Amino acid sequence: MKLLSLKNVSKNFGALKVTDDVSFTLNEGEALGIIGPNGAGKSTLFNLITGSLNVAAGTIEYDGVDITRSSAAARCLSGIGRSFQIPQPFEKLTVFENLVVAASFGRNLNEAEVTDDCVEILEKTELIGKANAIAGSLSLLERKRLELARAMSTQPKLLLLDEIAGGLTDGECLALVDTIRAIHKDGVSIIWIEHVLHALNSVVERLLVLDFGRVIEQGEPQNVMNSPEVKKIYLGIDI
Repeated sequence: MKLLSLKNVSKNFGALKVTDDVSFTLNEGEALGIIGPNGAGKSTLFNLITGSLNVAAGTIEYDGVDITRSSAAARCLSGIGRSFQIPQPFEKLTVFENLVVAASFGRNLNEAEVTDDCVEILEKTELIGKANAIAGSLSLLERKRLELARAMSTQPKLLLLDEIAGGLTDGECLALVDTIRAIHKDGVSIIWIEHVLHALNSVVERLLVLDFGRVIEQGEPQNVMNSPEVKKIYLGIDI
């Protein structure tokens, strides 16, 4: 069943078109990877899906509803969660408090109603031992895990991951991928922007390639990466 559909979505900043007539669909339970060079419009696309930016043209449908003009808060409440490329925790709060704030506002519930779920998410994201640590004291891997945990605390049907593996060592990356894979196996649909392609391809079923805001290729990962146009874009990058 179709969960998300973008139809001819465009966005410009003045004369600069950062998202150019983008169309794709995501089915329930599917994991889609998005790749492309820096400046291709990947994070802008996430901002359009979550409502942080308004589209200039086109439509976005989620779970059978047109959300093109819905607020970011309404989209979160409907089940769209995201992480950010640079982790953005409440640095002076504990890890557990970070989750409680995200869960309470992201689900419109009180603290008592979300406490048990937050504990379970800390366990799933391997942060339970850091529950009482101040978020500002965490390592990069722990911050990435907290970013993932905060997104999961809103109980998303659709999880958007923005370069969550960036900056990690190979071992840290593999550990985080295991967590993401487990979340996907639990039925959460995922769209994942990533430059660490071996991590991305170990989770997603499809790849979509953006370049200068346009979709230039989408399909099964191996076929996409064998495309001459994609190889040209990634010339000089180990793929």
